Amino acid sequence: MMILHASISAHAPEHVARVLSELWDGEALPFAPVPGAWIAMAGDSIGSGIEVYPKACALVPGPGEAMFETRMLDVPPSHGPTHLAIRCHRNQAEIEGLAKREGWRAVRCSRGGLFDVIEFWIENQTMIEILTDEMQRDYQATSSIEAWRQAIGTT
Repeated sequence: MMILHASISAHAPEHVARVLSELWDGEALPFAPVPGAWIAMAGDSIGSGIEVYPKACALVPGPGEAMFETRMLDVPPSHGPTHLAIRCHRNQAEIEGLAKREGWRAVRCSRGGLFDVIEFWIENQTMIEILTDEMQRDYQATSSIEAWRQAIGTT
């Protein structure tokens, strides 16, 4: 199993999708199923993408066997627990420079001494963990099922 795409929300979906696609050297395109939404596409062999919905948009189950519906919330949340980790070929300085240009927080953080990520805060509200090539090696070495079992003492 592999995550192929994910979705986040933003006040400026088109702009955020363009910044995310820049991290990947990909492309941002309108996301037709949801009015006002955009998708950042990596352009890789597996179709990696991040859908960016308007901030007040919520996905709800469709009626019966129909696909999901969208609803606009009266009060969209400013923060939430949803985040994702992405690979990026850019180095730390490039990633931090992009965040600085946008006025967004970006900081390198250790995840329990196992691996590092760059917390890249979209619109300073939604966190994306960015892993450079160097960081990906440590992540992969410590993120197996067996490694997690050892870390929590259930081996």
